[in-house]
Amino acid sequence: MLIAGFPAGSFQTNCYVVAPAAGEECVVVDPGQNAVADLDDVLREHRLRPVAVLVTHGHVDHMWSVAPVCGARDVPAWIHPEDRDLLSDPGKGLPLAARQQFFGGMTFTEPDDVRELADGQVLELAGMEITVDHAPGHTRGSVTFRLPASGEIPDVMFSGDLLFAGSIGRTDLPGGDHPTILRSLAAKCLPLPDETVVLPGHGPQTTIGRERATNPYLAELAGRAESGPGAGPTRGL
Repeated sequence: MLIAGFPAGSFQTNCYVVAPAAGEECVVVDPGQNAVADLDDVLREHRLRPVAVLVTHGHVDHMWSVAPVCGARDVPAWIHPEDRDLLSDPGKGLPLAARQQFFGGMTFTEPDDVRELADGQVLELAGMEITVDHAPGHTRGSVTFRLPASGEIPDVMFSGDLLFAGSIGRTDLPGGDHPTILRSLAAKCLPLPDETVVLPGHGPQTTIGRERATNPYLAELAGRAESGPGAGPTRGL
């Protein structure tokens, strides 16, 4: 399996490209602000052909370049229906002051081909089986994408802004809810094997085992430490 990633734009949102191997079809996960040029470089370097764009959630830092990437490559975008409206109106996911600061007359449109994700769905794309887990709390339509182990690479989860190294996604934006994100973490992260590699929407990669042992939110949920909801910082846009 080939996984390449880079931080995009001023938000430093991780955009990932995933393929069975170099020279094959691939999927693109979360092409954020100003991601097109760096994405094109990755595709050329590894001789990859995108067949789909996958969106972990509708916040603008994760979907900024979805329409341009889909349009240039004539591929569909996949997003959960609860966040679909953010593709054309990402300001709905931000407070009013932030909308005015970030957009200032900018317009966004849906790609021509938008397909909706469902909890437990298995996408067969680019020769890979990608499992979708609906994990609301950061937004109502947040999802993660999981790939089974392949060769020397263990199970992989693209966590979006659900789980980070040492933290979790913020819940104070429209559509966020702290008790809901804790339920999502308990249901979608804690049952995974310790060796599962977590590729988050921001920051470095980690593993489920590391987060279970050291992340104050997962440690609390796993019963390994006593901590309240304010035990650590939250992240994301």
